[in-house]
Amino acid sequence: MTESGTTPTHTPLSGLRVLDLATLFAGPLAATMLGDFGAEVIKVEHPRKPDPSRGHGPAKDGVGLWWKLLGRNKRNLTLDLSSPGGREVLLRLAAETDVIIENFRPGTLERWGLGWEELEAVNPRLVLTRVTAFGQFGPYSHRPGFGTLAEAMSGFASITGEPEGPPTLPPFGLADSIAALATAYAVMAALAGRDRTGRGQVVDMAIIEPILTVLGPQPLWFDQLGHVQQRTGNRSRNNAPRNTYRTSDGQWVAVSTSAQSIAERVMRLVGRPELIDEPWFASGATRAEHADELDGAVGSWIARHTRDDALAEFEKAEAAIAPIYDVRDVMEDPQYRALDSVTEVDDPELGPLRMQNVLFRLSETPGGIRWAGRPHGADTEEILTELGLSGERIAALRSEGAL
Repeated sequence: MTESGTTPTHTPLSGLRVLDLATLFAGPLAATMLGDFGAEVIKVEHPRKPDPSRGHGPAKDGVGLWWKLLGRNKRNLTLDLSSPGGREVLLRLAAETDVIIENFRPGTLERWGLGWEELEAVNPRLVLTRVTAFGQFGPYSHRPGFGTLAEAMSGFASITGEPEGPPTLPPFGLADSIAALATAYAVMAALAGRDRTGRGQVVDMAIIEPILTVLGPQPLWFDQLGHVQQRTGNRSRNNAPRNTYRTSDGQWVAVSTSAQSIAERVMRLVGRPELIDEPWFASGATRAEHADELDGAVGSWIARHTRDDALAEFEKAEAAIAPIYDVRDVMEDPQYRALDSVTEVDDPELGPLRMQNVLFRLSETPGGIRWAGRPHGADTEEILTELGLSGERIAALRSEGAL
């Protein structure tokens, strides 16, 4: 929903049609982001093998909750792309589509007669977006892969965790989510290119790449200095104090001092202003070399205060602090409430649902959630009828297992 609680009527991607052929999770999430801002997204699922995300995580009354988020703003069509009838329908859809997002292993669409050559022939303005673990070429391109492998290979796991502990993987789809954001951006870039050239193109998105970019200048550091970043737990090698600290009531807070002025305010607040005059305090990197002393000063002060008191005192001092939340706190936080970051959506299957809202606010053409994820194949008849297929042809496709 929008900030006013109503579904927007004018959206920036109205009139854009997207076919979502992808599963788990980068491709489908990118399609969701496009749908949130008005694109007509048609989710294509195998007739007998629904999208695996329908079964991921907790369910209520047999209905997968993750799907309600990932499948929102999408119409649902069942289609066996490997069958002759499924190929026929997909090509007819492609002729009237702007974007296809898929994540099959390289060569799969080609094997079904649905590669770029065939798709471009029916629609030269099509943007075919291919999202795979390793990209469309190279020695690993035909390997199966998931975001976990990207989190491992990018260097993320290597720098995450305590110094003496094992490399640590995130407990959620980090690499997939970063790749989804990059994929949505890539689609919009390709569409902007189409506006100039009149022709579509292929987007090749390798999930191992966007996470490498957001990890920062590690390749540059290694190339120029031979520097290899090590695990530092919650500390940073770029500034200090920067850590998590326990309060007197057993809660946790996080403190950051990326700016020099903030670091100075924190030291004054915790009663250690003399540290500001130390030569090493003048930069984040040299402060990080004295993290033990700085953490001791901040940690001992915070340990004598409740979480609410610590937050209030830091805010009064204009220093940077945040409580460490779990989802219960997120749902009640007044800033998230003000932004409507977690919004309510009416769902025919489960009633009112609360889920994350669209990613950002636009003042003139806002996005919105029109509906949560729908049942498997819920819109098949409607979509195929709109495509011009007769009732008899739809029945024939069902009988041959294409739908």
